[in-house]
Amino acid sequence: MTAPHRTVDIHIVDDDADVRDGLAWLFDSRGYATRAWASGAALLEAARALHGDWGEAVVLLDMRMEPLSGPVTFEQLKALGCPWPVLFLTGHGDVGSAVEAVKNGAWDFLEKPFQDNMLVDRIEQAMQAVRARTDAERELQRLRQALASLSPREREVLDELIRGHYNKNIAEHLGITARTVEFHRANIFEKMGVESAIELAHQLGRLAPMGASK
Repeated sequence: MTAPHRTVDIHIVDDDADVRDGLAWLFDSRGYATRAWASGAALLEAARALHGDWGEAVVLLDMRMEPLSGPVTFEQLKALGCPWPVLFLTGHGDVGSAVEAVKNGAWDFLEKPFQDNMLVDRIEQAMQAVRARTDAERELQRLRQALASLSPREREVLDELIRGHYNKNIAEHLGITARTVEFHRANIFEKMGVESAIELAHQLGRLAPMGASK
């Protein structure tokens, strides 16, 4: 069976060349796209070069590296605003540090020695989270663009709709006919991709933290 097309990169970060090569072979053989880095500094340099255009990726990060350890690399990735899920590979003596890293926002950790299938499963779970987040971000962007495309009058009608007002009341408030309200209402629903005022309010609620529905 042919492996499905993968669009999420796996960044493998380990200062042991044999480990890097072994992990790259494992994921390449499963149809994943990988990039290998010999140090945390190398990964950070590549991340900075993206200038915030992160794309979709997951990081597999060794705990013990020199000169930048895995946890230090992770903290610097966070400081850059990098959203990639990070899964730590740790020896028994570093489990405590790995647990702290997870508390601080890392995706997960896996203790060595690990089973290949378990590692692949954990990475796939992280990838699913990346895809879900990307889909959610795309939908929010679509909603922002749809909201921005409304005319001033459509925005007035929208504000009345989400307050629960009926067409007749909206017409009276805005000094227009009920038929004109119906026309604007239909345009709003089409542009926003909704079928009811309740659905419209729900979608606008997703944008509320950014003040888009004001």
